[in-house]
Amino acid sequence: MKLNKIIYFFLLIPVFLSCYLSKSDEEKNRVKEGEKYQLNEAFKNISFESPVELVSPDDGTDRIFVVEQKGVIKTFPNKADAKNATVFLDIEKKVESGGEKGLLGLAFHPNYKSNGYIYVNYTRQKPLETVISRFKVSTSNPNMADPASEQILLTYAQPYSNHNGGKVAFGNDGFLYIAAGDGGSGGDPGNRAQNRKELLGKILRIDVDKPNGNLPYGIPADNPYINNTEGFRQEIFAYGMRNPWRFNFDRETGMLWAGDVGQNKIEEVDIIEKGGNYGWHIMEADECFKSDNCNTEGLINPIFSYKQGSSTGNSVTGGYVCRDKTLPELMGKYVYGDFVSGNIWALSYSGKKAVKNDLVANLSGGLSSFGEDSKHNLFVLAYGTGKVYKLQSPR
Repeated sequence: MKLNKIIYFFLLIPVFLSCYLSKSDEEKNRVKEGEKYQLNEAFKNISFESPVELVSPDDGTDRIFVVEQKGVIKTFPNKADAKNATVFLDIEKKVESGGEKGLLGLAFHPNYKSNGYIYVNYTRQKPLETVISRFKVSTSNPNMADPASEQILLTYAQPYSNHNGGKVAFGNDGFLYIAAGDGGSGGDPGNRAQNRKELLGKILRIDVDKPNGNLPYGIPADNPYINNTEGFRQEIFAYGMRNPWRFNFDRETGMLWAGDVGQNKIEEVDIIEKGGNYGWHIMEADECFKSDNCNTEGLINPIFSYKQGSSTGNSVTGGYVCRDKTLPELMGKYVYGDFVSGNIWALSYSGKKAVKNDLVANLSGGLSSFGEDSKHNLFVLAYGTGKVYKLQSPR
């Protein structure tokens, strides 16, 4: 069995980094053929160790929070000349980090300004499992969370070390959505993504404001399997996912977009619908997996997919529908990329049909995530160099 490709590419980060550091700033930011935007450092005085997420609370403070995979969240004012980032939360001792494991996701409660709740997704060892938990901001320091305030909401076992998903985000409906990968190895040997009695290989949705019985959360009344009699997990919102590393909501429409990392052939972008089956491991994106024919009845194809290769990439990084007023030509397009190639594309679409996919930029150093500040300005994280970038038109 092949070494999982994401782990392999994470191991190649030092190679990417050495190549990157040998380039001049002009070379790093140059616009290549087919690209329309350059990437400029957004905060030149600040860098991070293996950043995987950038988010901002809607609390009027205009702060940015960056997640470091090892288990640390840092914060700083959203100013280009910000001098440094301070530690907001350090749970490194709780986190099993490395490869695809670690502190992988952060979400602020929609009422964070009043309740101070944050939600995280991390991996821990002995046993190896994913933890979804809540922390509360310190009562004495708004730039620090209380590490002793943890309330664990949900855990689920990880049979292998890869395909942990990692994203957590609140939808426009106020519910918390969670990306759960298929549990790892290769080819989903346990058929977990199609098994609705398991949480792996799914997009989950829970109500963090209404604990139910012994559960520290509730099941939204319109979740597709609520009160089912077949033993399906009621937390499931959609299934048939391989490794949905990054998903995000278009805040104007409420539409949920996800980048689901492929096996050895195809990368895909999905629009996630309630109760939808996205095919893994019957299909890899829009092609049958390990067979010439398969039963595709009831499966939802991606809105867009691309074949793996040196010119495209090997690991999709889901992004955002652009609502960044500084990028008017990208407004309303889905901006996403590839961790390995660093390509950044803008996908034009009509309804749920792709119209055009344009290459707009390229990032050196491992494109781990996109992020938005509280004004919906779009940022890009470089895993290997630890820098935060902003797209800018060279015209």
